[in-house]
Amino acid sequence: MLTECGPVSEMRARQMNPVVLAFVGDAVYTLFVRERLALSSGEKAGMLNRRASEIVSAHGQSDLVEKILPILTEEETEIYHRGRNAKKQTKSKNASVGEYVRSTGFEAVIGYLYLTGQTQRIEEIIFTEQA
Repeated sequence: MLTECGPVSEMRARQMNPVVLAFVGDAVYTLFVRERLALSSGEKAGMLNRRASEIVSAHGQSDLVEKILPILTEEETEIYHRGRNAKKQTKSKNASVGEYVRSTGFEAVIGYLYLTGQTQRIEEIIFTEQA
């Protein structure tokens, strides 16, 4: 059950464990990608799911990180590094260690931005290569 509504303070979000930020960021990124695919395509759900899976995979996120790093703010870059360097209890089955740690850093940034109410910034970051 959710006990809070609305964004949390940037200070509170910065104090959160980066793996927890990545946990939130993973869900948010998946939702943003699925929404974009659903609204921009007439494809059936099975094909949409395959396309979404490719994009939100650790490999897909790692590729996106290379494109977005130059546009991240100093604060976002710090959160990315914290997420990338965090000790994780799980390993990816389908990605290299490098891809997995970069994707965790990316997800931490998305989680941070979402929790602090910066959804417009999320869109700027994740859809930057389409601009």
